Amino acid sequence: MLRVGLSGGIGSGKSTVSARLAELGAVVVDADRVAREVVEPGTPALAEIAERFGPGVLTADGSLDRAALGAIVFDDPQARRDLEAITHPRILARSRELFTTASADAVVVHDIPLLVEMGRAADYALTVIVDVPEQERLRRLVESRGMSSDQARARISAQADDAQRRAAADVLLDNSGTVDKVHERVEALWRERLAPFERNLRSGTPVRRPEELAVVAPDPDWPAQAARLLARLRKALGDTALRADHIGSTSVPGLPAKDVVDLQVVVEDLAVLDDPEVRSALTQVGFLVPDRLWHDHDHQGPGPAVASRPKKILATGDPGRVVHCHVRPLDSPAWRLALLFRDWWRADSDERAAYADLKRTLEARGLSTSDYTEAKEPWFAEAAERAEAWARRTGWQPS
Repeated sequence: MLRVGLSGGIGSGKSTVSARLAELGAVVVDADRVAREVVEPGTPALAEIAERFGPGVLTADGSLDRAALGAIVFDDPQARRDLEAITHPRILARSRELFTTASADAVVVHDIPLLVEMGRAADYALTVIVDVPEQERLRRLVESRGMSSDQARARISAQADDAQRRAAADVLLDNSGTVDKVHERVEALWRERLAPFERNLRSGTPVRRPEELAVVAPDPDWPAQAARLLARLRKALGDTALRADHIGSTSVPGLPAKDVVDLQVVVEDLAVLDDPEVRSALTQVGFLVPDRLWHDHDHQGPGPAVASRPKKILATGDPGRVVHCHVRPLDSPAWRLALLFRDWWRADSDERAAYADLKRTLEARGLSTSDYTEAKEPWFAEAAERAEAWARRTGWQPS
C-alpha cells in the first residue's frame, strides 16, 4: 500500500485532483467528508459541540449549523482549539479505519485540507500539494463561491502560506490552468510515480542509483528534499534513531553531485531494523529495509582503508527520487566521519573545490557509478587526515 497526502490552499481545486485520482484507481479518504460524518446528528461529537458552543450552532432539525459555528471559531483561536479537541481525535480514528480497509495493493490518497497546518506531511510516503498562485485562488473564491474580496483574503490568510506548502511538497501540482490540463498532470503523476511507487513497496523493490554516472550541478532544492525524508525517518523510527542527518555531496551547498540524496541514521544496533514493527513503520513512509549488509571503509589508523564497518542502506520505492539512507551503529566511526566531511566541505572552499575537481576528473574517464565510488577511496583516505586536522584546529564536534 502506498500512502499519499494530498492538500492545497482554499480555492486551489484540490477536489478536482482528488476526483481524478479516484477515477484512476486511488482509494481516496476525504478528510472533509469524515469531518462531516463524525458530527452527524446523534454522534457524541455533535453533543459535545452543542454543549461547548450552545444550541445556536444547531439547526432546527438538530444537525450542525456550519455557518454559525464557523462564525464563532474563525476569529477566536481558543474556540477553534476547543472545536479541534472535540473533532480531530475522532476524525483521525475514523480515517485510520478507512485506511485499514484498503487492499494491500492500493494507492490510498488522504485528501486533507490542513495537512501542512497540522504538521502531517511526514505521515505519508509522498505529499502532493495542489499549487495555484494566491491571486488566482482569490479570484476563484470571489467568482465561484460568492465571497467578498475581504472574506476570501481572510480565509487565505488563515491557512499556511505558499512557501510553507511548497516546503512540505514532494510533488507540486500546478492547477492554475484548465481542468483538462490538470487532468493530464494528474494522469502523468499516477502513471510515472504513484503506481510504480506502490508496486515497488509491495514487491520490496528499492530504487537505486543508475550505473550510468552523471555528476550534475548542485540543486538548491536538495536540502528541502532531505528535510522531508528525514522527518519521515524520525516519525517511523522514533527514539531508536539516535540522530538523523543529511550527508554527502547533496548536503554541501555549491558542490556538484550525483542526483542521489544521501541520509544517515545512527542507531544503537543494526538489529533494530529486524523488528517487524519498525519495518512496517518505515514502509508506511516509503522506505524499504534490505536484507543485505554493506560495509564502510575504515579510514582510522595507518595502512590502506578496509571495508570492515557494517551498515544497512535503506532506499525508497519512489521512482521520482533516489535516496540512500546509511544506517550506522553508534560504535562505528563512519557516522562521525560522514558528518566531519560534510561540515569540512561546507567550511573550506578550497577543499570543496578540490573534491569537485576530483569528481569531474573521474566522470571524464567514463566510469560506471560503482567504479566511480571505488575510485574515490584513495582520495578519501588521504583527505580524512586533512579533515581531522581541521577538526582539531577548529574544535569541531558532531553537533
